[in-house]
Amino acid sequence: MPYAAISYRIKPEHQEEVAKLFAGFQRVSTPVFTDDDGKEAGRLLGTAVFVKDDVLVRVIHYEGDFERIGRHMGAQKGVHILEEKLAPYLAEQRETDTQTVDGFASHFRTSVMRCISELSVDTHPAGPASAASA
Repeated sequence: MPYAAISYRIKPEHQEEVAKLFAGFQRVSTPVFTDDDGKEAGRLLGTAVFVKDDVLVRVIHYEGDFERIGRHMGAQKGVHILEEKLAPYLAEQRETDTQTVDGFASHFRTSVMRCISELSVDTHPAGPASAASA
């Protein structure tokens, strides 16, 4: 199951404030996201947020169509609350209005970091069973 990472540039002197914002993040209403016809297109399996100096990275573990995640997240109330509270701490203001579903989806798409390696027990040359017993 794949991972993606979204980067944010923040004002480094505000790491603690930003950490508190993400610690109080309102989770999505459902981990299941859908396509335009309402059919299941995937699931959010987990997220983690990291901060150091002026870089904040959100890692997303998911299955399914990654393009649909931005729209799903953009429809969540908690995302808009976080975006509004996060704005004063961003090193550069957003180029798109992230308060709309389309705007958030666009920002989400352009903020994703390039994945250069994705390793798991499932892809280990010894196989999942051998890696689990090691």
